[in-house]
Amino acid sequence: MKFKLQIAAAAILAVSFVASYGQTNNANPPVKKHVATKKAHTPEPVEVRKLRAPAEPSVTDQIQELRHDLEGQINDLKTNLAVKDAQLQQAQQAAAAAQSAAAKAQAAAEAQQQVVTDNAAAVSTLQSSVTDLKGNQASLATTVSDATTQIKKDFESPKALRYKGITLTPGGYLAGETVYRTKATGGDIPTAFSAIPYEGADAYSLSEFFGSARQSRATLMAEGKTNWGTLRGYYEADWLGTGITSNNNQSNSYVLRQRVLWAQAETNNHLAFTGGQLWSLATEDKKGISNLSGDIMTPQTIDPNYVAGFVWTRQYGFRVTKTFEHVAFGVAAENPQLLYSAALAGSTPYAILGSAGANGGNYNAAISGLSGLSTYVQSYTGVNTRDSAGNTVYGYVRNYNTVSANSNITNISFNQAPDMIVKAAFDPGWGHYEVLGIVGFAHETVYPGVTQNSVKYGGIVDNQGYAGAAPGTAVVAKSSTANYYVDDIAVGGFGASLRVPVIKDKLTFGVKGLYGPGIGRYGNTTLSDVTNDSNGELKPIHNGSGLFTLEATPTPRLLIYLNYGGDYAARADYATTALTLSDPTATFCQTGVTAANASTFCSAKPTAAMFAAGGSWGSHFTAAPAIIPIGYGSRYASVSATCAAVANPGLASGSVGYQPAGSGCGNNTRDVQEVTAGYWYDIYKGDRGRLRQGIQYGYAVREGWSGTGTAGALSSPLNGAKGIDNMFWTTFRYYLP
Repeated sequence: MKFKLQIAAAAILAVSFVASYGQTNNANPPVKKHVATKKAHTPEPVEVRKLRAPAEPSVTDQIQELRHDLEGQINDLKTNLAVKDAQLQQAQQAAAAAQSAAAKAQAAAEAQQQVVTDNAAAVSTLQSSVTDLKGNQASLATTVSDATTQIKKDFESPKALRYKGITLTPGGYLAGETVYRTKATGGDIPTAFSAIPYEGADAYSLSEFFGSARQSRATLMAEGKTNWGTLRGYYEADWLGTGITSNNNQSNSYVLRQRVLWAQAETNNHLAFTGGQLWSLATEDKKGISNLSGDIMTPQTIDPNYVAGFVWTRQYGFRVTKTFEHVAFGVAAENPQLLYSAALAGSTPYAILGSAGANGGNYNAAISGLSGLSTYVQSYTGVNTRDSAGNTVYGYVRNYNTVSANSNITNISFNQAPDMIVKAAFDPGWGHYEVLGIVGFAHETVYPGVTQNSVKYGGIVDNQGYAGAAPGTAVVAKSSTANYYVDDIAVGGFGASLRVPVIKDKLTFGVKGLYGPGIGRYGNTTLSDVTNDSNGELKPIHNGSGLFTLEATPTPRLLIYLNYGGDYAARADYATTALTLSDPTATFCQTGVTAANASTFCSAKPTAAMFAAGGSWGSHFTAAPAIIPIGYGSRYASVSATCAAVANPGLASGSVGYQPAGSGCGNNTRDVQEVTAGYWYDIYKGDRGRLRQGIQYGYAVREGWSGTGTAGALSSPLNGAKGIDNMFWTTFRYYLP
């Protein structure tokens, strides 16, 4: 308003100035300097002339007078015009001055208004600053108070420890747990799925209960920041290891049981290099690709062996990963360990692919003891004796041999190269998805001339008595280490997984699968990877693992889970028509025996003439050739009828009653399946830690491959053995905050 009044006043002042100036000029008009100073002749007025005595002017006078009048009028007009021009110029100058004054007044008014505006803004800013200052003072007081409280809290109960610029974060939990199984396995809290007893086994008639705190866990994370990235180290351990049986098969549980133990360097653009004992890259992550145990998508089970069908190992590995916003890629070289099973005694020393640990090394070199001791007649020796009358008597003496079997506490494969794994993980915003591939390498030394029977019978080559075969036909190659060679194969498989929220924050569904030749070790049951054919060469077993999961969180404190999964090992049958030889017969066959003259050339009571012709004792077998089981899950493997009936508990010599006699269910495992469900409930979760309680139920089925009731024949096929176990776990845990 003040600005507008100033504008109006300036305008009125300008108009008044112009008007007054115009009036002043009209009353006393100035004369321009160029106007002539000589005063023009002014004609005598008519009235004056009339008062005079009239005289008739002459024409010349009249003309002259008229001329003077005209000149006077013209001069008056010029004078008036000059005055008007001067007045117009002054008016224009006054108008220009008025406009200039008005513009200056406008500018001054605007400047004044800007000053007023700036002053108002400054006042407003000052008021705001004062208000903010008051707020900041209050906030600062609150911040100082909160910081003081936090410093005091961190001092009294720090979330992490600081050591030379490194952040150390301890963690873990203490657990009290129990397990009850309707069929005994002798496995403590973890379930040895491949050891679930078959029907008819001694342990199948007994249940078991164990209580343990051995799954209690201790963790420590060390983390240091640099200008280019982050350095990390992580250690996690529990007490579930057993020193004399620690091995490389799956969890690499050397005591104090190292679960995971690794070092990592990660750049600011999320390129990470990690080495140590890790969860395998084949194991599913919750998001991206991680190493931390809390980021691994393990089933929510109390059972530390998780659930059948879960794909995992914890083993040495070195990996490189690159993480983007919605995708991560990784490649890893990991520790191999070949799991070998064969139905034929064609393993060590007939084909060498591993051994027990070496004395002086770090692997266990002990054996679990001798078993299967048996004595058999290897051959006969001919003798010449005389009876009481002095007659020569021809006879034979049995030559005995004893075979014994033993099992190593641990078997360490001679690994050719590390397992190579590649994986891509996707997090598009709805769910988590993975694809992966595994490739491994296996090798062995094969001794093709060395077989079970050739070792047992010393290279005997005669099968006298077998219908259709001429005496002297070589049925078993002689024992020899000549022409041995190294056999190597590649194994591997492909896997994929997905995990999606069916109901956000309430219900999640997941599925994962892995299939391929020679990847049984990565399945939860640790089924065999390879077997052998009739030549002793390595052959992969096609394995498969799959797992379905449902997880529900109806309340923030309650988690309910349901899992169904299984591990499978395909049949790899390489049975041939090789002989299963019995003890040799006590006969003497003279040199030159044929199928046509065998009845006269061979005799249990040879004559002097037969001896004189030359020959040998006992190198002859009358048992018909039988097909022997070779490979994994052979159809010709003997499956005893006791697999379907309860066997009598056995007592081996020297035992104290705990060693069973066995049930005869000898064929290899085909699959293990399990349905398990349970819950976790957080009794307390806060800055003082976490107190949890849980119960789990599991229904597991182990099935063996079918076989035969008569060794080497399919005349009496039998279904594979089966074992069913119902299992219950409880847990009570306190987690460090």
